[in-house]
Amino acid sequence: MKHSVNRPPTPDAAEDQGKEPTLQEIINVKLIESGEKERLMELLRERLIDCGWKDEMKALCRAHVKKKGRNNVTVDDLVHLITPKGRASVPDSVKAELLQRIRMFLMSAAL
Repeated sequence: MKHSVNRPPTPDAAEDQGKEPTLQEIINVKLIESGEKERLMELLRERLIDCGWKDEMKALCRAHVKKKGRNNVTVDDLVHLITPKGRASVPDSVKAELLQRIRMFLMSAAL
């Protein structure tokens, strides 16, 4: 299944045609169709900038590039380095706020 932030997933031709969508897939489609997913992503961006998370990740990238040399680092190297640290360092308050907003959406959408 092909995924995009701005549109519902499109089934691949090779996928099982008779397969029922999972609850996660249904929720994702509803979030996209309502525009709530984009609003949640914007809220996340704002919160991560406000708490300094983005600057912290940028500093880690710069330090890695400085250590390895500019010509010896690829974007994939940076993604592999930053992803685990980035996910682990998202503040609990930001996670809780997003989870609350998703719960409110689900309750209002009666899913």
